[in-house]
Amino acid sequence: MPTYVNDLRLTELNTGEGSGTWGTTTNTNLELIGESLGYGTEASFSSDANATTTVADGSTDPARSMYFKVTSGASLTATRELTIAPNTLSRLMYIENATTGSQSITIKQGSGGTVTIGNGNAAIVYLDGAGSGAAVIDANTSLSATKVDAATLAIGGTAVTSTAAELNLVDGSSAGTIVNSKGVVYGSSGQVNATTLQIAGTSITSTAAELNLVDGSTADTVVNSKAVIYGAAGQVTANELDVDNIQIDANVVKSTNTNGNIQLFPNGTGFTELYGNTNAGTIRFNCESNSHGVTVQGPAHSASATYTVKLPNTLGLTQASGLVTADANGVVTFDNGTIDESTTITSSSNAATLNLRDGNSFLHDLTENVTYTFSNPAASGKVSMFVLKIIQGSSARTITWPSSVDWAAATAPTLTATNDGVDVFVFFTIDGGTTYYGFTAGQAMG
Repeated sequence: MPTYVNDLRLTELNTGEGSGTWGTTTNTNLELIGESLGYGTEASFSSDANATTTVADGSTDPARSMYFKVTSGASLTATRELTIAPNTLSRLMYIENATTGSQSITIKQGSGGTVTIGNGNAAIVYLDGAGSGAAVIDANTSLSATKVDAATLAIGGTAVTSTAAELNLVDGSSAGTIVNSKGVVYGSSGQVNATTLQIAGTSITSTAAELNLVDGSTADTVVNSKAVIYGAAGQVTANELDVDNIQIDANVVKSTNTNGNIQLFPNGTGFTELYGNTNAGTIRFNCESNSHGVTVQGPAHSASATYTVKLPNTLGLTQASGLVTADANGVVTFDNGTIDESTTITSSSNAATLNLRDGNSFLHDLTENVTYTFSNPAASGKVSMFVLKIIQGSSARTITWPSSVDWAAATAPTLTATNDGVDVFVFFTIDGGTTYYGFTAGQAMG
């Protein structure tokens, strides 16, 4: 009777057998040989458990295929074993793990070695057909010197690993060297090592102090068509720097597009700051010919001044239509009237101070006898002038004037004594407060 002891489980007829059917048997064998060189797929795992697939004797079977795609009828929850029988088969196979459940599968034949294939991966294996002790062997580990030899090697999904010291991109290269036509080689510290590194035919060299980005250039200089050169201190050195529509040339920043603006944009509550350098921060607004201009300068450091000057939306200076103008002699003209703030003062412990920096008009409703102090007049040679309106209290109050006040006939006026009586006085000084000239503008006006 026929036997099937060959590695493809083909029908082998004994002498005298198959009379009248040998042609059919031969054709079937030829088809099965073709099947063994092709592709087949089978749901080898019908359940979430180990399984065995046995190559059929003399009839078609997916497990006979050289490329065997293994699927599952159930979702696997752990690594499962697939035994390929019979254990006498000796053959080469490509096996793909296409099971569901994202689990690895282990391919075995007998009690010998096995090969585990990760989900979604394929492996080249051979079965040694050694019977009960048969083993499945990873054919990749038996390739010759041209083999791909790595713990894990993949492109497009899995990392390519290297030795602890380096990755030689081309076999035959040594750390820290480049062999002709061997490609790029990394040194033991990960650097690219080369006697000469060229880009588009131009050599790039370096020294311990600097990196000349293009060969032939000198630190702190720029040679035409030599690209960007770093100076010895790490700065970018250039005779002229063009960025979009902005040109930086010597001490000049220019806009190169027609009627282009130069805009400074602080972030959030930040501001554009003009630094001083041995002198206060200074900015000058030049005329169109840049022959003269108006200079604005910050206060000296000794003033310890920090304040904000806000530009009003109606003030005009040196313009014919301006509300305030100044002529060439420095004479200031107000187009309309001026308005001063009236400062109300109070006394405490029979004393009150009129701070001339607060304004030019003061109002004091007396609540007690009071001694006045005048503070912060203009410097000598300048004029400080102010008006003081006094309202008498419910009981007649008295005032002690500063000794620096000079009244007419050297006699201070007598205050109106009636309740809510109003007296108005005018004072000015031109010597920094050494002498205040006092005048009675009106009394008993309440």
